[in-house]
Amino acid sequence: MEDGKMTQSSMQMSHRLPRKHAIPALAALAALIGATACQPSPDPSASENIPGWQWSDEQVLETVNAVRAGRSLQPDSWPGGARVAVLLSFDVDNETVLGLRYGDATVGSLSKGQFGARVALPRVVDLLDREGIPASFFIPAVSLVLDPSQIGVIQAAGHHEFAIHGWIHELNSSLEADVERALLQRAVDYMTEVTGTRPLGYRAPSWNFSPNTLGILREMGFLYDSSLMADDRPYEIDANGEPTGMIELPVEWILDDAPLFNPLGDRYSPPRDVLQVWKDDFDGAYAEGTMFLLTMHPHVIGHRSRIVVLDELIQYIKGHEDVWFGTHLQAARWVKEQAGM
Repeated sequence: MEDGKMTQSSMQMSHRLPRKHAIPALAALAALIGATACQPSPDPSASENIPGWQWSDEQVLETVNAVRAGRSLQPDSWPGGARVAVLLSFDVDNETVLGLRYGDATVGSLSKGQFGARVALPRVVDLLDREGIPASFFIPAVSLVLDPSQIGVIQAAGHHEFAIHGWIHELNSSLEADVERALLQRAVDYMTEVTGTRPLGYRAPSWNFSPNTLGILREMGFLYDSSLMADDRPYEIDANGEPTGMIELPVEWILDDAPLFNPLGDRYSPPRDVLQVWKDDFDGAYAEGTMFLLTMHPHVIGHRSRIVVLDELIQYIKGHEDVWFGTHLQAARWVKEQAGM
């Protein structure tokens, strides 16, 4: 690959999903969309919240303690005696978040999603592989159904992680338990089949849980989640005051490219201003000896004026000693071992 683009030969080497896998998956997608379209519109009055000052003390405690940060899992050091862990992650949303999720697809929005698979992902992976950096790719399964060549792009280096980000970037926090479970199982089954590896990491679409999400993740044997924000170090998730054994690798909106780089949004910031924020956050993690976790999206960070910012950040981080770059799965396994879980 040259200049962040895939050569013709490398494209030909990319994994292609067998037709027998693609057609059932697309049929399942069509069934899902059809079933969703047949559902009645929700009654807005039924979802109105009662303000917290009207809650009982018991209701406050029950709500707050349902899913809570438990003990810190920050290790004394990272693999190789490193001082700080750097975890780079990419949510490969593409068309799922740009039209399919809510069924409001337009040709224009879908074209922006296709850019993620067609141009941006190869550009991102090329940078990572030139620098020898492993990363975690959280993927709505439908993104791979639509362009299975992405599988080969990610797999080529042999050190990146595939993780789950829903089936079609559905709003899991609004779903009934059986629907949420079924979609998650479909995503796990599909990704396991086409990548050859059963994913052990989960990131909720839109970084939120339903009342059932944690229980479903535990039932399905996930090792870690990366959706919550109670710390900037790894921790164990508690449910109703009890430890669950589920590892959390927390995220944060200021360490996410999507809201900050959206030129149509009200939070837009110039990429080089954001770069300074990310450098400052890394400096803090380095001083504390903890963890720097950054969330990006190929269709966002993969533009030419933004990929240079990621490149510069990587060079800045590499200018420090005792830095460990790892996948989320490697980090989760490490903290689990160090904590004796």
